[in-house]
Amino acid sequence: MLFSFSWLNLLLNIPAVLIAITVHEFFHAYAALRMGDKTPEYRGRLSLNPFDHLDPLGTLMLVLFRFGWAKPVPINPYNFKDYKKGTVIVALAGPFSNFALAFITSLIGRLVVPFGLGYLNIFIQFLIFINIALGIFNLIPIPPLDGSRLLVLIISPKYEYVLGWLERYGFFIIIFIIAFTPLVELIVEPLTLFFFNLFL
Repeated sequence: MLFSFSWLNLLLNIPAVLIAITVHEFFHAYAALRMGDKTPEYRGRLSLNPFDHLDPLGTLMLVLFRFGWAKPVPINPYNFKDYKKGTVIVALAGPFSNFALAFITSLIGRLVVPFGLGYLNIFIQFLIFINIALGIFNLIPIPPLDGSRLLVLIISPKYEYVLGWLERYGFFIIIFIIAFTPLVELIVEPLTLFFFNLFL
């Protein structure tokens, strides 16, 4: 029932997507601020308003396919007190906030399910699944996804410009990967389902 299409599922899916995206991007912005960069705050991204974070295509992908992305939070890593540490912490803040929200939601779900509140139960399952999917998908090391920021740990600074170049075309690469490679089907989807069933 959770994965079959219906207008009810679509209506319950949309607020779950908005919550997951908002939490993800807010914690990117908050982590950047704590690391010393006020760029997200100046650009209005230290916000719990979901409409400040929506990427139209990424949001549509999340609603329809449950794998997608939000509008990247602008940061200036050169403002960080520690460039590499700040970059890694800010990158991980988004996905791990989704995993944390999925876990917290699962605990709430355990309290709600015995009361048989059908629509609320379905919404809770959507919220758990989408947060896990968003967190895992964003750890793929392809710009502009969060996983690509972790490459600063292994790539020489003189080659970091390559990441910047890839970021300009990153969304096209991501769409290609989703449409024409088995990455989502073989890795992202099984991992998401594994943790989804574990949290339930």
